[in-house]
Amino acid sequence: MGAETPRKIIHVDMDAFFASVEQRDDPALRGRPVAVGHAASRGVVAAASYEARKFGVRSAMPSSTALRKCPDLIFTPPRFEVYRAVSAQIHAVFADYTDLIEPLSLDEAYLDVTANIRGLPTASATAEEIRARILKETGLTASAGVSYNKFLAKLASDQRKPNGQFVVPPGRGEAFVEALPVKRFHGVGPVTAEKMNRLGIETGADLKRQSLAFLQHHFGKSGAWYHGVARGEDHRPVNPDRERKSSGSETTFASDLVDPAAIEAGLDEMADDVWAWCEKAGSLGRTVTVKVKWADFQQSTRSRSFNEPVASKARLREIARLLVRSLYPPTRGVRLVGVTLSNLEKASPKPASGELGL
Repeated sequence: MGAETPRKIIHVDMDAFFASVEQRDDPALRGRPVAVGHAASRGVVAAASYEARKFGVRSAMPSSTALRKCPDLIFTPPRFEVYRAVSAQIHAVFADYTDLIEPLSLDEAYLDVTANIRGLPTASATAEEIRARILKETGLTASAGVSYNKFLAKLASDQRKPNGQFVVPPGRGEAFVEALPVKRFHGVGPVTAEKMNRLGIETGADLKRQSLAFLQHHFGKSGAWYHGVARGEDHRPVNPDRERKSSGSETTFASDLVDPAAIEAGLDEMADDVWAWCEKAGSLGRTVTVKVKWADFQQSTRSRSFNEPVASKARLREIARLLVRSLYPPTRGVRLVGVTLSNLEKASPKPASGELGL
């Protein structure tokens, strides 16, 4: 078992993308407060330039409210065909640096550059080169966050906006998160942030002080996610925009576990999450993999493949338990468990009532 190699993740986010395209294409708009959208009474702001944001104008704001905040606001109708074409240019730049690109929208994406196919000295240097090429080829600026997981990279990309980048290196993620307000966290919307504030949780440090049980009680399934990110943890891979070949779920325990029953209870929950996705996607898989991360951050995996797809949640649980039991007795505490179902294929449709299945 070797030590886990940190990923190198870049989150690239274009600066005020729609509005910046309009300012690029119409010099008269440069340096002025611009809103992409319509000024009609029921209109909504689709995007706002940085000059408009200084007045408090934001996307999704009613146009009438935006005009009250900024009477000199200039509205320009959206040109989505242009934005899509520019987005394609940007993604073509990304593709020169990695095959692992996960688009989030027209103007932002995650890139996994761990493989370093261009031979650049650091992920930070890679981000700088990507941003320079985007500026040269599109005339637009981009900001970037660089870190060892997606959550931290996305937070980091906001730190030096516009036209900047920020790096959160291994070993610094937890401290970085502690200092930030929870309303900045990806996955914490305004309603959740307000609920957290009522519970006395305003910063990452406040969130970190809460137990897993407390967070699960107040936030349900999201509690485990909040517990992990408060410690700078995010194990999600960058998933390219293509058909999924696997479904996986993992959880980090509030404390290291050595009791097999407790370990397997966590494993069952992960198997259930995987099965729920498979049912929704109409997919079944033939390979089950269990991952265990130990207290010393060493990692073990066990996997088994079958000739026929795993056909039920109970069977998936059973296989996952058998795999994890091959690692018993635990000589160290277990920090994390995960279950993945791969070699996916579309499930055969069940015969309708009264039909005879062939």
